[in-house]
Amino acid sequence: MNKKALIAMSGGVDSSVSAALMCEKGYECIGVTMKLYENEDIGEPCEKACCTLSDVEDARSVCHKLGMRYYVSNFKEDFSRQVIDRFIHAYEVGATPNPCIDCNRFMKFARLYHRAKEQDCDTIVTGHYARIDYDEEKGRYLLKKSANVAKDQSYVLYFMTQDQLAHTCFPLGEYSDKEQVRAVAEKYGFVNARKHDSQDICFVPDGNYGNFIEEYSGKTYPPGDFVDLDGNVLGQHKGLIRYTIGQRKGLGLALPAPMYVYAKDLENNRVILSSEKELFTDKLCATDFNWIAYEQPDKPVRVMAKTRYHAKEAAAWAEVMPDGKVEITFDEPQRAITTGQAVVLYDGDVVVGGGTIH
Repeated sequence: MNKKALIAMSGGVDSSVSAALMCEKGYECIGVTMKLYENEDIGEPCEKACCTLSDVEDARSVCHKLGMRYYVSNFKEDFSRQVIDRFIHAYEVGATPNPCIDCNRFMKFARLYHRAKEQDCDTIVTGHYARIDYDEEKGRYLLKKSANVAKDQSYVLYFMTQDQLAHTCFPLGEYSDKEQVRAVAEKYGFVNARKHDSQDICFVPDGNYGNFIEEYSGKTYPPGDFVDLDGNVLGQHKGLIRYTIGQRKGLGLALPAPMYVYAKDLENNRVILSSEKELFTDKLCATDFNWIAYEQPDKPVRVMAKTRYHAKEAAAWAEVMPDGKVEITFDEPQRAITTGQAVVLYDGDVVVGGGTIH
């Protein structure tokens, strides 16, 4: 009896090729597209967002060509609660979230993972660029960077548990070039072989988070003062949700020297600005930490740490505090470390673990 795999099908080329590769390995594959929202719910025309009818039809076409069963699962309520509501709340409390992490954590590797078990599937398969290995000596599954460094997505998968890693497959992890993936799609004659890659934040395709939050929540966020570190008023901001730490563009101020968002003062509805040099710090504290490469360490460990998806890794020490939080101390100060973002620790190409910057 063939092993069964549940394939998360977005309608894009990556998940389609992942499905083909699993079929080649002899798996009985079932394709599922997660319907996460209606495009009118987010105020966007269909062609600008994901979960569109064309995405579903592309996924259905690929599954038909591969002889796979295919389903569309409605996860709109879960997505609204677990991703969009968290996204809005984070901005309201002054943080800058990464909703792609929440989507992977609470949708693909929670709801879809549960669906896979219901279908008696041995593994869940996605088109992520990352790798999973098993360390015989440690008796642990390891999450590793993709062979395609430019496309590596291990940063957004740091939350994965040993059980999830044991039942997940990333077939594209060993591909070092996206063109190799497209070549497989063209070999199979997939309609989406040359389809463009998806948006970073699918439900805010125009990138205007402030407008999205106001329209979706029905709330308004009052203007207030821009101030410098001494409390001098520099101008008026348009609502705290519209700014993030380190931001310079879009402040709408004419100042004698460049100024950047240093902090957000929720109590007084103020955005505090500073020079760029004030943005650098050598410490951060992380909560909700998940250790992958080994159990929680009882002494400081040497790591390379990444504080944003596109940030460069930096050498640091990581130490678990008595309250369970993890303190990261960098060798060199880092720019604009931001509450709500993830900090992910690496040892070479192995993900040590990660958590949320507090």
